[in-house]
Amino acid sequence: MTSNPAGTVRVIDSAVDCPEIPIVTGGGNAHVVMWPGNGAIYRTFHLISLDLSGKTIPLQHSSDSVYYIVSGKGTVTDVAAGVVSELTEGAMVHIDRGDTYMFAADGISGMRLLGGPCPADPDLYATLRASK
Repeated sequence: MTSNPAGTVRVIDSAVDCPEIPIVTGGGNAHVVMWPGNGAIYRTFHLISLDLSGKTIPLQHSSDSVYYIVSGKGTVTDVAAGVVSELTEGAMVHIDRGDTYMFAADGISGMRLLGGPCPADPDLYATLRASK
């Protein structure tokens, strides 16, 4: 993939050439839409699709993260505090840097999320760099 100079605009089709990152278990997937590998500098977006029993692995980043619930229902868990919060379509979630969190579908409808850490978390992309 090539990088674009700062200040350029690109349209990225989330259905084409978006690599998968292994952060989902139990059903579903996570695709990297915007990341340093395609020129993103300040923001990342991952499209996370959780099937009925899908959930993410526990995630933690050195920067804040923001997610938008595109469709479905589920939960986000603050792993350290053990607090589980319900999520529905249209909700937004902010995660502070250093907090460990995970998403899970509600078991009935599944859930789709768009978001990620800002700026990028290089550890998320280690498997992508290794596969090149």
